[in-house]
Amino acid sequence: MPRKTTNIEAVSYLRCSGLGQVDGDTWDRQSAAIAKYALQHGLEVVDEFRDAGVSGTKDMDNRPGLAALLDRVESTGVKVVLIENATRLARDLMVGEVILQQLTHAGCKVIAADSATDLTAASDDPTRRLIRQVLGAVAEFDRRVTVMKLRAARDRRRARGKRCEGRKPFGTLPGEPETLSRIRELRRKPPLGRRRSLQQICDTLNKEGLPTRSGKPWAKEVVNRICRRLR
Repeated sequence: MPRKTTNIEAVSYLRCSGLGQVDGDTWDRQSAAIAKYALQHGLEVVDEFRDAGVSGTKDMDNRPGLAALLDRVESTGVKVVLIENATRLARDLMVGEVILQQLTHAGCKVIAADSATDLTAASDDPTRRLIRQVLGAVAEFDRRVTVMKLRAARDRRRARGKRCEGRKPFGTLPGEPETLSRIRELRRKPPLGRRRSLQQICDTLNKEGLPTRSGKPWAKEVVNRICRRLR
């Protein structure tokens, strides 16, 4: 008995730029081209996304259908996107490269049905390569600017004597200042007698029901760290 083959799931994207085209044959033509390619290459189109009256020069933010498609592939694992031809994705080269980059980052392969071309495959076209390099340089610049701004913010906080990184010390969160005051009081040496040990402080805090940050009983190591900071 021959083994049944399982088709690979795909989604399709259709776009027309003029609202007047919606009632024409544009949807049928695009769907037919995509269905033909899917049948020939063992793909099953499980969902279709459309943008009607949307210019091919508009980016992802202005395309609800394309945005929904991106959400679909990111949430369900479908990794093949079929379009009638490259112009359905975008007529502006820069916009097209940006959209392809977003879909590529989602792990998708974008295929133009009319030419059976994988648009997400590496291209030696100088213009496309330049655009990818520019986009990469802009992303790297944004990352570096973000790092510089964060560093400047930390320096500004340090100059004001504020703590700016790492775990916040005990006593800074709601409900902790009262407990911190009690620890300071217990650690203080009485006028007559000996200073309480760390274990005695722990026992007192636990007996009084004063909470730790983790909710666990007080331990000598935790109290010691706090007391060293209070010196």
